[in-house]
Amino acid sequence: QVQLVESGGGLVQAGGSLKLSCAASERTFSTHAMGWFRQAPGKEREFVTAINWSSITYYADSVKGRFTISRDNAKNTVYLQMNNLKPEDTAVYYCAAAPFLATMSGEYDYWGQGTQVTVSS
Repeated sequence: QVQLVESGGGLVQAGGSLKLSCAASERTFSTHAMGWFRQAPGKEREFVTAINWSSITYYADSVKGRFTISRDNAKNTVYLQMNNLKPEDTAVYYCAAAPFLATMSGEYDYWGQGTQVTVSS
């Protein structure tokens, strides 16, 4: 079973940057699509971005031009570089793994525990 562990969350001022990491426990990671989702208090979990094994990417409109997803298959790790952060980006961020590139959370089989990102105004 694939285990995912996120890191890199924290508190940042609006306009600042953070880089999240998600380390996977198995080498099968290299064949999975990886996604980032987020959930703000009182809101549904929403898709942020995803990347497949050949680095094709999808982004939610709300983060295009500000967030960048990347992966290092040799390290079994996916990254989320977040720039020009806004208070509305405040949420718990989750990484997840799926057999193919997808934007729906139901397509993802494995989930990390989440990492908190807080953006102050």
